[in-house]
Amino acid sequence: MSPRPFPADLLLTGARIHTVDPARPEAEALAVHDGRIVWVGSDAEAGQWSGPGTEVLDAGGKLVLPGFIDAHNHVRLGSDDACVQLAGVRTLDAVLDRIGTWREAHPDAEWIEAEAFDYSAVPGGRMPCAADLDPVTGDTPALVLSYDVHTAWLNTAAMRRLGVTRDRTDLPFGTAATDPETGEPTGFVNDFAVKGLSRDGHRELRDLGVPWASPERQYGRLVKSLDDAIGFGITTVVEPQNSLDDLGLYERARAEGRLRSRIVAALFHPRGTTEEELDGFAAAARMYAGDRLRVGPLKLYIDDVVEPRTAALLEPYTGCGAHRGETFYPAQEFAELLAGLDARGFQCFVHATGDRGIRTVLDAVEHARTVNGPRDARHQVVHVECLDPADVPRFAELGVVACMQPRHCAPEIAGPGQDWAENVGEDRWHKAWPMRSLREAGAVLAFSSDWNVAEMDPMVGIYTAVTRRPLDGGDPWQPAETVDVAQAVYGYTMGSAYANFLEAERGSLAVGKAADFVVWSRDILAVAPERILGTVAEVVVVAGEVVHRAG
Repeated sequence: MSPRPFPADLLLTGARIHTVDPARPEAEALAVHDGRIVWVGSDAEAGQWSGPGTEVLDAGGKLVLPGFIDAHNHVRLGSDDACVQLAGVRTLDAVLDRIGTWREAHPDAEWIEAEAFDYSAVPGGRMPCAADLDPVTGDTPALVLSYDVHTAWLNTAAMRRLGVTRDRTDLPFGTAATDPETGEPTGFVNDFAVKGLSRDGHRELRDLGVPWASPERQYGRLVKSLDDAIGFGITTVVEPQNSLDDLGLYERARAEGRLRSRIVAALFHPRGTTEEELDGFAAAARMYAGDRLRVGPLKLYIDDVVEPRTAALLEPYTGCGAHRGETFYPAQEFAELLAGLDARGFQCFVHATGDRGIRTVLDAVEHARTVNGPRDARHQVVHVECLDPADVPRFAELGVVACMQPRHCAPEIAGPGQDWAENVGEDRWHKAWPMRSLREAGAVLAFSSDWNVAEMDPMVGIYTAVTRRPLDGGDPWQPAETVDVAQAVYGYTMGSAYANFLEAERGSLAVGKAADFVVWSRDILAVAPERILGTVAEVVVVAGEVVHRAG
């Protein structure tokens, strides 16, 4: 090699570097200057880059990977320690017992708030109602969010406080379910992710005094999630659903030194978004265009989720007569909407879980390409949970990225006996999260956690993508759709980088790219799949600076 022009700021040596760069797949050392990689090579050559001020990081033979890019991570929504925690609670009695215990311990609380309720906890496949909550909550208003934050469960006192009545079910923060016989609201609220997490819906909840919606609680959730992200080796977070009101939270986190991961913030485009608001989105994208905080993509919904039977399916839900869910837009209206956004140069992240919802999005992208001409838009279908085989090749044909969350397809979450599998029916299980089929058809897979819907730890996602088994072992579900470890790592690095127009800057360890990398406690490319779980990010580097050390 030619003599170095300057000493490195940071020199990584003694590593087993999996670069995710086909030009040089493996290396032992790399040098960093001014936040970027200036050299990749062998330990024997590394000394030429060392100088008096060089920080040397000896990896001790351990695996080094590019920093993970979590392509769909709700760090702003996060998990809230002030809420009753219901994750892993599997029966309605246990849910109510935990809420009742919390109320007894907090007798002066103005609100009871809980998170991570699992639909499967309610027997018989029904949704919960106020009558379930009232005996343990009394006159204290209670708000219980589902684990996917797509629905909310209120007691009678909360319905009074929030103005939910038989004549007011179309709410700023959701759509209240009603009893088919009496017409009275049941206390179950659909569309919370679409409306309750929108700018107007969140303001309504805040103005009505729901503590969960206050700015300080939001900020607390954000910084806690950001700390978790960097500890898991996630050096870039794509936060998929924000309003312009939320951008100040990231500014505050950056000013207070809490923004160690880079952020890509997508802006939420609910139905009814005006041209004036789009102008505001475009202005925000121009204002926030840095490598630490970038704003720009738009988040839309075409359908909801399978568990409460609100995703849009091609055929009816099992045991539900003709019911097959609804799309939030008629197909032609959505096609025209997406074509208009595409014409303005926006990249769109579209939530779609059901096979009819996904097809509607693909049809809309095809329409946009016909109207506007093909361009490198990299629109994303987010989730891709139930995909008809006929639509698998269309992702590559249309240049659409499949942004997927491997953990969601775990048997203990979506498999036999769980609401997802039972609602879809066994004859459609082959459509569930077809990661291998999409990859073999040439689609770009961008992997992510969907925190706090599922664990943020990328090792949990990689393990599930590779095995389709429960975390504690057991039988796999739909194992024909697994991918190998290297492919899963690619999904969390270059796949997610490409999905967000970052492939020239991040996603692999090559000269000229940002020096974002992680030293791992185990070589996940070499160990048995079950040993992937528990692998720890020992050292995390962002822009050539060590920002986290385990312990």
